[in-house]
Amino acid sequence: MYTHTAIIITLAFLAITFIQSGYDKIADWKGNVGWLKGHFAQTPIKNMVPFSLFLVLIIEIAAGASSVIGAIEILVNGGTEFAFWAAVLSCIALLMLLLGQRMAKEYDGARTIVIYFIPTVLLLTWL
Repeated sequence: MYTHTAIIITLAFLAITFIQSGYDKIADWKGNVGWLKGHFAQTPIKNMVPFSLFLVLIIEIAAGASSVIGAIEILVNGGTEFAFWAAVLSCIALLMLLLGQRMAKEYDGARTIVIYFIPTVLLLTWL
């Protein structure tokens, strides 16, 4: 009964993280693009900000949705297929964000992403 507790809690953490982040990007797309253009003005992706943001958005929404479906799948039949893909997509999203922060030389932001990355990698090991 308690076998998958840590997995389900971590999936809930990832679902909250990425669904909220995706919602924020959609709700204030114009503001996010404007801020990020300034943030990445001195980087190689300065001319690709809207596309990059869209790509991150798609990965985040997929990670969040997979996290919800993965938790339900575990509760219903004990399967972990969606949970695995939620962890993989979450790692990809976080690595994309980390790369962006490092390119922008925003080291405090990069350090914060590592805090999210640790439980995500733990989830992969549990699966």
